[in-house]
Amino acid sequence: MIRQPDRKLILEDGQEYCGYSFGSVQDRVLEIVFNTSMAGYQEILSDPSYTDQAVVMTYPLIGNYGMAEDDYESAHPSVGAMIVREYNDEPSCFRSKNTLGEIMERFKIAGISGLDTRKLTRSIRDFGSRRVLITDIGTPLEEGLRRIAETKVPTDAVARVSCSRIFSAGPLNGRFHVAAIDCGMKENIVRSLAARDVRVSIVPWNTDAETIMKLAPDGIFISNGPGDPENVPETIRTVRSLIGRFPVFGICLGHQIMALSYGAKTYKLKFGHRGGNHPVMDLQTGRIEVTSQNHSYAVDAESLKRTPLEVTHINLLDHTVEGQKCEKDRAFSVQYHPESSPGPQDSSYLFDRFISMMEGS
Repeated sequence: MIRQPDRKLILEDGQEYCGYSFGSVQDRVLEIVFNTSMAGYQEILSDPSYTDQAVVMTYPLIGNYGMAEDDYESAHPSVGAMIVREYNDEPSCFRSKNTLGEIMERFKIAGISGLDTRKLTRSIRDFGSRRVLITDIGTPLEEGLRRIAETKVPTDAVARVSCSRIFSAGPLNGRFHVAAIDCGMKENIVRSLAARDVRVSIVPWNTDAETIMKLAPDGIFISNGPGDPENVPETIRTVRSLIGRFPVFGICLGHQIMALSYGAKTYKLKFGHRGGNHPVMDLQTGRIEVTSQNHSYAVDAESLKRTPLEVTHINLLDHTVEGQKCEKDRAFSVQYHPESSPGPQDSSYLFDRFISMMEGS
């Protein structure tokens, strides 16, 4: 029996794409984005930075190696939806414990397959990220557009994915102790620090500076996370109070938060950077790194000129700011993800740089 399309996407500009359901079957209004990675859909699914987003996978076959217990980036995946060309429900990897669809159903993540992801991705590149309704095939276009217009854009994504209490990870008697501000931190960041003999105290996104200082850390880490960095003024105030007191390292959203704490500005990109193939130049060495990225916002280069921060890395595709530092304050950050290893080890030196800063302290 030939399966008939049962789900569709309605974009806020009136475009419609029909396909087949997998994962959780529920209606969601989300921001639609695309990811160009050829592998790693499990890490993408479980990356908290994708909260409230529908991710279009440009690689055509998704689900074929299943879901391995050791490869999650968070224990509770919060991505809004996954949109794929072809979904495979019979994984072949011996490490797989569940299918992708089973995990999506467990965590109420919507899925739709069988549509033209090349056309959809080109639409996002041409017209930018937009809001989309994932719904039943029978939902009228007019009703879908009304529901999109009536759904408010959430501003509490970081609060929803951050931890609710302070806890520790890594070696108990590590050489260094880092306080990590959790805005939606990926597990592999903790693993990368722990591998360098660092004990990590993970604190909620809205923890104040006084509480963090009582932990007596050797350094401060600001994590990745979802949404607009201006939606977390509490974190910005905390970082502003800690800068200059401790070595500070920020990744992705943490990079944007650091810039805002110094008085710089951020802005939303047309369709963001998502994937494991972005070339970034280190301006200090001239070396080009293959990087993994996942963000909608960028630091405004002009506004950085009015702060003590200097640009250290740039994106070679669109010349956006990919790294910054303040030598005096022992603070630095990058927009990309050195823990994701797309190069595969192009960017791991950044963790070593953080260790060296704490050694110097």
